[in-house]
Amino acid sequence: MEHPPIGLTAVSAGVRNSTMAAKLAVAAVLAIAVVCWVSAIHQMHAMSMGPGLGSLGFFIGMWATMMAAMMLPGAIPVVLYRTHTQGARVIPLFLAVYLAVWTVVGLVAYALDRPHSALVGGVVTIAAGFYELTPLKRHFRRRCHETLGSGLGFGLDCVGSTIGLMAMLVALGVMSVTWMVVVAVVIVAQKLLPAKASLDVPTSLAMIGLGVVIALAPSAVPGLMPAM
Repeated sequence: MEHPPIGLTAVSAGVRNSTMAAKLAVAAVLAIAVVCWVSAIHQMHAMSMGPGLGSLGFFIGMWATMMAAMMLPGAIPVVLYRTHTQGARVIPLFLAVYLAVWTVVGLVAYALDRPHSALVGGVVTIAAGFYELTPLKRHFRRRCHETLGSGLGFGLDCVGSTIGLMAMLVALGVMSVTWMVVVAVVIVAQKLLPAKASLDVPTSLAMIGLGVVIALAPSAVPGLMPAM
């Protein structure tokens, strides 16, 4: 009975190990995202924010949990690629740096946030809708789909790709489960699906239309936070 060459056996074992490591890495990332979703929703339902975002410590803790919940599912392709090419050991640091970039974005949002009217929220949403159609958005979205680069680079590119959507989230109610879910669905879809005008243009037009309604008839839009 012939046996396969030792080199071929080793390669096959390496492929199986890499595949198993990739599956475990994806499972771990999704599990963390689920835990963060549960935690974020529980905290949002358990508190009454009122005007403002609360203390800096509270907000950053909440924001970091939200970013892990919203952004980790969209990072699955990169996790798979890096696990196959570099091993699972690089994934924790890569994702930690990636989420650290989003934490810095939270600090900026906290510093700039002010109580505002529904008109301001509507204008920000309209601007975010138009941003979805710009070459700059397409540039960052394309780079966000790439699997090369560091966690820092990946984070910065994804911030550039989703900055309009995140501005909309902050303007409409950063502590709103409703808007968190809506924005997260769009972000994950854009990270996992290729750019297509048949999907992107209707999304942009929907955002612009939503902004107009918020600006002109805010009472018709459920889920707007009282701070507005």
